[in-house]
This record gives sequence, structure tokens and C-alpha cells, in this order.
Amino acid sequence: MNFQYPNIILKPGREASLLRRHPWVFSGAIATVEGSPNPGDCVTAKSSKGKPLGVGFYNAKSDIAFRLLTTDPSAEIDAEFWRKRIAHAIALRERIIPPQTDAYRLINAEGDGMPGLVVDRYGSCLVISIATAGIEKWRTTIIESLMDAVKPSTIYERSEGRARQLEGLEDRTGLAAGSDLPEKVLINEHGLHFEVDILAGQKTGFFLDQRCNRQIVGSLARDASVLNCFSYTGGFSIYCAHGGAKRVVSVETSASANAIAARNLEHNGFSAEQHQIVTDDVFAYLRKTSEEFDLIIVDPPAFAKSRKDVERAARAYKDVNLQAIKRLKPGGLLATFSCSNHLDESLFHKIVLAAVRDAGAGAQVLMHLAAGADHPVNLAHPEGRYLKGLLLRVLKGN
Repeated sequence: MNFQYPNIILKPGREASLLRRHPWVFSGAIATVEGSPNPGDCVTAKSSKGKPLGVGFYNAKSDIAFRLLTTDPSAEIDAEFWRKRIAHAIALRERIIPPQTDAYRLINAEGDGMPGLVVDRYGSCLVISIATAGIEKWRTTIIESLMDAVKPSTIYERSEGRARQLEGLEDRTGLAAGSDLPEKVLINEHGLHFEVDILAGQKTGFFLDQRCNRQIVGSLARDASVLNCFSYTGGFSIYCAHGGAKRVVSVETSASANAIAARNLEHNGFSAEQHQIVTDDVFAYLRKTSEEFDLIIVDPPAFAKSRKDVERAARAYKDVNLQAIKRLKPGGLLATFSCSNHLDESLFHKIVLAAVRDAGAGAQVLMHLAAGADHPVNLAHPEGRYLKGLLLRVLKGN
């Protein structure tokens, strides 16, 4: 027996995105709403001719008014639905996570068919972040399912930020299930050890999406002088030191992040005396230092928080890459990234190219970089590929 949900009827010709399985429908594409769904309720999306296209979350308060859960119009979204989705996500991680690694993304929102839900694993702790009204309605069921399936010691919630505001939700942080967080959360990543600030750190405490890129860049650091810009708690720095760098300089404005970075060096048998940590603004540091480096990493925070920020962000990305290129030795390597959702990969490449040209240099693309396989992206949803990176060999005087 089919389970009946309220219907949203799309305007003529606006069903194309759902037919190609893109998971979003914007409010302007909806002609009528049949019934009175509340924010986060499930509805059936139908074409203008009444053809059912799928079931998903509806929220009239959000520009993204419909978020697809399944193309099966007869599906019932119940506790068993979420248990199966979570089990499917866990099975993928059991297959792809490398040895000596106990920190990774367990659930990646649309990439795992759960729009608005992010779950990161740090050893025996899970950190959950809910960004949509639909997931909010299923919060208790999802937490119970995670406890049953993963059996973590702790689930800590960090549901906060602009995405929740756009959904009409208030921020919520704190213990969600299990025991209190340990005083220090220590993780392993490819056999390296890191301390994570789950309570107050960036994102959910650590940039798990850069794990594979840290390994790649670290493998290129032997005998190199390395500059790690926006170094946070020293992830790239530790990999480069482990890879045999003769000197790593980490530059970060946050004194608290730098304190953790120093401890992370110690956790892995290195020291801040050997590999310098600098508390400074990266833009200022690049302009005043005269040192040249064999390898520079530029991994800034998201400069574009919304579409209106893209022009300003583009200038910032170009400036920081230009200044970094000036501090590279001839033939040096640049690993540069953008994690801004609203700045697409094509524009990012154009910005980096402009910086190379303004520096009077050329560049070889050695590799396109992205988040690891524990951050899967729905092939029909390119917006989910937020992390873009380039590994370049910069050619000066050519």
C-alpha cells in the first residue's frame, strides 16, 4: 500500500533537475502545494502533469524548498528507512578507510542520501551536525540508529551556523548521547596522531576532508623547506615533517589552534623548535618574509560564505596565491585549495592562473585534488564537491 504525503506541483518544464536526480528544487520552481506540510515534513514532488518524481523534505522557509530523499514515489520515510541509509553509509567506510585511521566522515549529507546530516567519527566519538528541518524531525531516530550501529562512547552535537538559520532553525550544541567527551580526543590518521578540539574547533574539530591530500603533499616533502599557510592545528605540517621535510613553517592566526599544533608535533616525535609555528596573518606574513620555500600549502577558510561574497573572495584567493608564488623557489610546488561552496572549480582555476601570470611565471598541473572517498558526492549534485585543489609545479622565468 502506497504511503500518502502532501504534494508539491512543479511549474511546467521545471522537473528536469529531479529527472536527472539532482536532489534540490528551489522555491521558484514550485507552482502549488497540496496540503499543509510543515517545515521538514515529507512531500511527494510531481510534475506539472501530475507525474510523481520522488519523495523528500519540504521547507517553505528555505530557498531550497524541496530536498530529494528517494525517486520511489511509494516509499515511506520511517525509522527503518534511516537505519538502512545509515547502514549503507557505514558499509562504504568499512570498505574504503585505510589502516591505522580512526577518524573520517561517516555520513556526508546529500552524498549519502541524507540531506543536511553530517556525522564525523573521531575514534570512539561521533560528532553530528544537522542543517535541515527535515533531518531535525528525525534527530532522535538518527541518534538512536547511530548508537546501535556504531556503538560510540559519545555522540556530540554541533548543529550550528548559517545553513540552520536559512532553514529557520536555532543553533544547538552539546552532548547528544553516551558519556561526556574525554578531556582530550586523540585520533590516528595513517598512523600519525592528532589532538582534536571537538567542542570549539573548526568544522567538527578537524579537516577530515584533507586526509588524502595531506598524505599526497607529505610524500613530496623530503628534504624540502615547507610553508603551511592557514595551518590550523598542523595537519599538513605533521605530514610534511613525517615525509622528511628539513624545515616546516606553519602560519595561523589562532593562538589556540597553534597550541594544539605544537602538541601535535610532539605527539608525532617532532617539536616546534625544529618546525616553527608562527601566530600571524597569512597575508601579512607572505608580504614581509624574505624566505623562499620548496613547497607551499595554501588551505584557507571559505572566503565566500554566500554568492554575494564571490567577487571579494576571488580577489582574496588571487592575492594569497600570488604572494605564495612569489615566495616559491624556481620549480617549487604549490598545493592550493578552496573550500568555498559558491566558488566553482572552473573559477578557482582561473583565479590561480591569474595569480601565476601576475607573478610572471608558468605552472604545470601535477594533480587535481579533492576530498577523500569518505566524502562521497552524488554525481548529479556537483554542488557537493566543495573542496577544490591544485598541485602545481611553478616555473619562474619561463
